[in-house]
Amino acid sequence: MASVVVRPAARVHGRLTIPGDKSISHRYALLAALADGPSTISHYAPGADCATTLACLAALGVVIDGPREARTGDHDSCAGTVTIQGRGIGGLVAPTSVLDAGNSGTTLRLLSGVLAGHPFNSVITGDRSLRRRPMQRIIEPLCRMGADLSAVDNRPPITIRGAALRGIDFTPQVASAQVKTAILLAGLLASGETTVRERHATRDHTELAFPVFGVVLTRRDGAVTVRGGQRLAGANLTVPGDVSSAAFWATAAAALPRSDLTLDDVGLNPTRIGYLALLKRVGARVELIASTETGGEPRGSLRVSHGGNTRLDLGPDDVPGVIDELPVLAALATHGGELRVTGAAELRNKESDRITALAAGLRGLGGRVEEMADGFHVVGDRRLQGGTADAAGDHRLAMAFAIAALGGTRPSEILNAEAVDVSYPGFFDVLASISQH
Repeated sequence: MASVVVRPAARVHGRLTIPGDKSISHRYALLAALADGPSTISHYAPGADCATTLACLAALGVVIDGPREARTGDHDSCAGTVTIQGRGIGGLVAPTSVLDAGNSGTTLRLLSGVLAGHPFNSVITGDRSLRRRPMQRIIEPLCRMGADLSAVDNRPPITIRGAALRGIDFTPQVASAQVKTAILLAGLLASGETTVRERHATRDHTELAFPVFGVVLTRRDGAVTVRGGQRLAGANLTVPGDVSSAAFWATAAAALPRSDLTLDDVGLNPTRIGYLALLKRVGARVELIASTETGGEPRGSLRVSHGGNTRLDLGPDDVPGVIDELPVLAALATHGGELRVTGAAELRNKESDRITALAAGLRGLGGRVEEMADGFHVVGDRRLQGGTADAAGDHRLAMAFAIAALGGTRPSEILNAEAVDVSYPGFFDVLASISQH
């Protein structure tokens, strides 16, 4: 699927069940591997990224029962129920070859934290996109804990020489849930206490998952502390629907007049739903139909319908809570709104340089976009004519361009659209099912 043509739509309408959450699936799998005894994870996320985490764990001696795709890293479909036989704290075995994280920065960063505390050497690499992403943010704290990590120009592949770790008190310079989690996972294998302090709150799936596996931690005034040496117990878990994937459908409903979508069993973690408040600010109607909680994670059904589209201004304090949703919010702005984002230089270090690639793609569809060093400005003062946008190997850009293209005057072509398989196989089939022309 080198490219996909997206036709303009008058509205989107229907009811959808969202695939399992990618961020939570990664964390459950890694913690299950460190636990004593088996864990069963239901509604495990589909896509290449989460299959890659399981494939890396299998290469480290973890026995995984589930779909073949989940065990081998084949990205076509690894959704469903996965059972992981935990090896206990410090129980992973040395891999016989280089570990391949594919396109998954989450896999590479979080697994580095785990491997830093194991007494063997390992190497983690990734695809071309991942090999250009900076890794100093995890290399520095893990080395301070006693491991030896090295990488040419601080980019993958990363060589990890595991060691006996000691706890640290660390404040990341840039808000990052992945960096926080890598340090906390290493802290489980370290002596003493490990504390991570955040200037801006990031997603807290790790902090919620720890107690489910029996880990005691403390949270106070933006700091998270875990004591090393605790044993983890296997657990039975169900992953909620991915709230970041839901954002594309919610935004489509907000963008197109007369649209009305219901999204069932979506994760409603407060650290992940900042975009819903933004949709309300521009005029959309957002209704929480039902909610519950499992494994510390709130979840429920959302109903989103169109109500308007006005200007949004987002600055450095707003960005950490909606970093993954910025591309689709830019797509929303092309439907007659306006979005100005600053303080988002982190977007240049994602699966692509998301600022440059986002601006180029939206311009290719006929949009008016200004690129800035740390953000962008989209003005939706004219309807998109349609055209061609290159997703640049970035799953979130491929989906964002599709949502923008719904408002075009003619069909649009999205190049490298197969990037959606990283997180949402079947995305374009779902889009076709809810689009009404």
